[in-house]
Amino acid sequence: MAHQHTNQLIHETSPYLLQHAHNPVNWMPWGDIALQKAKDENKPILVSIGYAACHWCHVMERESFEDEGTAQIMNDYFINIKIDREERPDLDHIYMDAVQALTGSGGWPLNVFLMPDCKPFYGGTYFPPVRAYNRMSWKETLHAINQSFQEKKHEIEAQADNLMNHLLNANTFGIGKVGEAEKPSIFTQENLALIADNILKQADTEWGGFGNAPKFPQTFSIQYLLRHYHFTKDEAALQQALLSLDKMINGGIYDQLGGGFARYSTDNRWLAPHFEKMLYDNALLVGVMAEAFQLTNNKLYAEVIEQTIGFIEREMLDISGGFYSALDADSEGVEGKFYTWSKEEVDALLGNNSALYCEYYNITAEGNWEHTNILWVQEPLQDFAENKAIEAQDLKAIIERCNAILFAQRSKRIRPQLDDKILLGWNALTITALCKAYAATGVEHYKRLAMNNYQFLVQAFTANDGSLYHTFKNGQAKIPAFLDDYAYFIQACIHLQEVTSESIYLTKAKDIAEYVVENFVEADTGFFYYTHQHQQDVIVRKKEVYDGAVPSGNAIMANNLLYLGIMFNKPNWREHAIDVVQNLGTAIIRYPTSFGVWASLVQMETNGLKEIVATGSNVEKYVKPLLQVFLPNKILQTAVFFETGFPLLEGKEFSRETVFYVCENYTCKEPVDNFINFLSKL
Repeated sequence: MAHQHTNQLIHETSPYLLQHAHNPVNWMPWGDIALQKAKDENKPILVSIGYAACHWCHVMERESFEDEGTAQIMNDYFINIKIDREERPDLDHIYMDAVQALTGSGGWPLNVFLMPDCKPFYGGTYFPPVRAYNRMSWKETLHAINQSFQEKKHEIEAQADNLMNHLLNANTFGIGKVGEAEKPSIFTQENLALIADNILKQADTEWGGFGNAPKFPQTFSIQYLLRHYHFTKDEAALQQALLSLDKMINGGIYDQLGGGFARYSTDNRWLAPHFEKMLYDNALLVGVMAEAFQLTNNKLYAEVIEQTIGFIEREMLDISGGFYSALDADSEGVEGKFYTWSKEEVDALLGNNSALYCEYYNITAEGNWEHTNILWVQEPLQDFAENKAIEAQDLKAIIERCNAILFAQRSKRIRPQLDDKILLGWNALTITALCKAYAATGVEHYKRLAMNNYQFLVQAFTANDGSLYHTFKNGQAKIPAFLDDYAYFIQACIHLQEVTSESIYLTKAKDIAEYVVENFVEADTGFFYYTHQHQQDVIVRKKEVYDGAVPSGNAIMANNLLYLGIMFNKPNWREHAIDVVQNLGTAIIRYPTSFGVWASLVQMETNGLKEIVATGSNVEKYVKPLLQVFLPNKILQTAVFFETGFPLLEGKEFSRETVFYVCENYTCKEPVDNFINFLSKL
């Protein structure tokens, strides 16, 4: 064929796209040039979506995209587009929905075939190089699709139209609004108890967590249970929440040497993770551990927070103040190689202490996973020490000394690849986590990290018109931000205001919220679209409501509007938030493990929000002890002097050293100037 063009990914910034820049496939990035080319040449588009830390993406690249013969077929018949799902989650959502509708399952790599007008008609996930696992080979698939496109175009067009109808229909939830009078309120204590029951029905009461393998951290469910215990003193909820955290902390999913959590466990016991480490998982786990620490005062959680933030700072912090996205699971082409140990290696490094260490971490000669060993704590340190008749302090000192030796040795190994793009949304989640960690532990360093990151984000991600970008690398921000980016960033601003007492963050949160309401809302339902109203290159504007690996932008926006609605006395924002929760309604109660952030919102609104204001010349000395109290349903503003534009500060006393106010449901309790008295009123 005459059309010679070459692989065009070398000019991209995404590490995932750059991994494919030297394939013989004529990859192009998604954009006007590629889409126009498909129309001009009347060819179907092959869109292949993955991400840098994705194991099967690497496998398919090795087997198919690096193969000259396979590339030839792809180049002859298709316009080939490579997408990093973390750069373009909007496109990933749309085409993932299409493939799930076609095949009943999804995942990455995602390979989907589109008509020249971008409507999908066929797709799947991983395709083997030769027929295997009951799957057609990749080459057979390419030939079959080309043949259908040439000979049965009308059938393919019909399929594409069917899929488009599916995508549009899947997006119409929340439209059939029930008259307010007929709708029972979702905000009841009975519903909160039902949500807790429905989470606990899926609980693994032996190993912690929920459901069967593969096991994800499910931080939203854990958070709900911790708060449920706080409000109701239901012991079963607390027990399952803490068991889940403890078993993860002891497991191979947690990096026992370097801190930080992998994405999920492939087994029930948290032993063998999928070794990639994502920024967002670590942020969400730090946040929920901060709540566990506030509630229990168990030092273990403070230690793991410290180690995990230590990992983020050591391996994911850019000199600019931004946080990178992810670390790969593989190094030297082998999954987990960087993190695993043979017993001989450990014996050689630790000498006399090796026997004790190996018993503590379940290290054996034959290996506890694929002929090698993942460090996996067998029983809590306290119990292990008792059984060995050693003082817990002494055992801890030995383990820490040994860990340092292994960590130093591990640091000489070839490291897993780093995905060094900086995403606005994931950085904002990290700010929220750092603020929660500071609130719980009082460690100033966490607050400084959060403030520095905020400075960087504002400076690097703000466009000339005041809107925000989604991703940043090599000094350049690009791709307009999505709903999640904006929602998480507003949430981060709210948390920063609480821990710093600086009103500038609140003003920022309000400004961004106004922008989101203006540009992302679906007027009929109050839900928010994932993409900006002026974004042109998506075939459908999706609305995302599930709380999955990251919180739903809609759930976080509802939280933000509820909080800011009270903070700025904007009742319409508060009603907006309540409306969308009511619109989702019983789905939250029935399936709380898919709607965990929504469930916490129902919990907060049902139990009532406490508006806490502290004012006066000496108020700063009380901010730390106030933050340490576990009050998941608070709205907090502290101020040394009066500032206009903040309704909660109106009519408050500023001439005394400190005055504390609590208001709830539009009624305020008597102000007090004694901190201990004030705490007893909460």
